[in-house]
Amino acid sequence: MTDMLRLCDVSKDFVLHNQGGAEIPVLLGASLTVNAGECVALTGPSGAGKSTLMRMIYGNYLTPTGSIRIRHEGAMVELAGADPRRVLAVRRRTLGYVSQFLRVVPRVATLDVVAEPLIALGEGAEAARARAGDLLRRLNLPEALWPLPPATFSGGEQQRVNIARGFAHPYPVLLLDEPTASLDGANRAVVLELIGEAKARGAAIVGIFHDADARAAVADRTFEIAPLATAA
Repeated sequence: MTDMLRLCDVSKDFVLHNQGGAEIPVLLGASLTVNAGECVALTGPSGAGKSTLMRMIYGNYLTPTGSIRIRHEGAMVELAGADPRRVLAVRRRTLGYVSQFLRVVPRVATLDVVAEPLIALGEGAEAARARAGDLLRRLNLPEALWPLPPATFSGGEQQRVNIARGFAHPYPVLLLDEPTASLDGANRAVVLELIGEAKARGAAIVGIFHDADARAAVADRTFEIAPLATAA
């Protein structure tokens, strides 16, 4: 099997500058390998560091200790301490991320929000919007909403836009932070189908699924993150 993501001895502390520089340890020595076509679910109680680890992989948080390597354009690339331009290049082509929150440029139409990752890779606007429309239709977002900015939508509608954007490009590695949260049963089923299709084409997936049934449906194995006693 081809390894797509390798974490070795990853640790993280948060420094509370407004508390005299107190250091709060969050992660200690996390090591994980994720292969192509595999979904690994991060488990552990709230506050154990699951979302923190996800953000470190994506580069939103710095990685002070350890190694995070991802297979990008045929070679393993070190993301811990990488130049921001390298991180952005990896995100553009290789590393997708569906977070719990949709962050987009205000006043941009929903259809363009979903199509943007494809257009950024050189896809023609018409083809990119067609792909975006297919995903939005599949996720049961009414076509009347497509010209509107998603900031005006409900939480569940925004989550569906977020998912469509995350699955628009066939990222080789996908990070999914509670992708089925805020969704009804029908749309939850669609998301699980999208995850299954991504695995079938060879995507390596790391996910957080508090919904045990969703986790059981798509995860090949789990990786438990135990809370640190000093962080309690």
